Amino acid sequence: MKKVLVATEKPFAAVAVNEIKKIIADAGYEFALLEKYTDAADLKKAVAKADALIIRSDIAGKEVIEAGKNLKIVVRAGAGYDNIDLAACTAKGVVAMNTPGQNSNAVAELALGMMVYIARGMFNGKAGTELRGKTLGIHAYGNVGWYVGEIAKGFGMKISAFDPFIPDEAISRNGIAVIKSLEELYTNNQYVSLNIPANEQTKKSIGYKLLSLMPKGATLVNTARKEIIDEPGLLEMFAKREDFKYVSDIAPDCAADIAAKYEGRFYFTPKKMGAQTAEANINAGIAAARQIVNFFEKGDRTFQVNK
Repeated sequence: MKKVLVATEKPFAAVAVNEIKKIIADAGYEFALLEKYTDAADLKKAVAKADALIIRSDIAGKEVIEAGKNLKIVVRAGAGYDNIDLAACTAKGVVAMNTPGQNSNAVAELALGMMVYIARGMFNGKAGTELRGKTLGIHAYGNVGWYVGEIAKGFGMKISAFDPFIPDEAISRNGIAVIKSLEELYTNNQYVSLNIPANEQTKKSIGYKLLSLMPKGATLVNTARKEIIDEPGLLEMFAKREDFKYVSDIAPDCAADIAAKYEGRFYFTPKKMGAQTAEANINAGIAAARQIVNFFEKGDRTFQVNK
């Protein structure tokens, strides 16, 4: 009997756990649960006899992958997968997957919520500005980018997007203007929403050179990863452009420097909050369980992220 381990330091909602358990049981597999663990050794011990592993923000590093003697697949319940050691998975013949799209609306709603919050002076009692009529550039028009665009339409924003991996028609048919270069995206938009993954090509790619192109009243919105930001360049932008604001779903390493000098021009969530809704929590967990069953029963590798 195949064993599926759900290992979550931050637990799924109870309704999600129950549905995951049902999917696993209906497939004839054994269900195991590890929640609120505080030591990585607990995860390594629990995964030792598992055939499949479902995680959230938990670290499935090389030691964890190697500890899973029977491990065939690990699924990250969420879009990002930089918490999985893909090289270790590939070396051991383990399939790594994510669950793209399941938390996209939650992330997009947070992006627009932070935009409203900073535009209104973080509700400090003083006059702020509106989003209607402002320009919004979407940097990467994947699942999250699509939802950002759809929600922003309701605010009456003027929206454009840059994504060299998405056909122009797939962007324009949604009423979004197609931008052909990053420089044009940043030059033309008062707000830029970052939706790119953190990889070798994107890490530290957003710095002063791009940010300095933004027009007066610029706001950068980051619901992706902190690693994509070139922090020295971000600090330079804060110092040279008094009109610049930055809101992020995760605090940068230089957050203390920003807080000490630039009050009212930034907002960082206490922890990564993009997928932290009941709906996203449930959807991602259920999708992960179904992907595992489809992998074992049908050989389906649709959402595999390693080679």
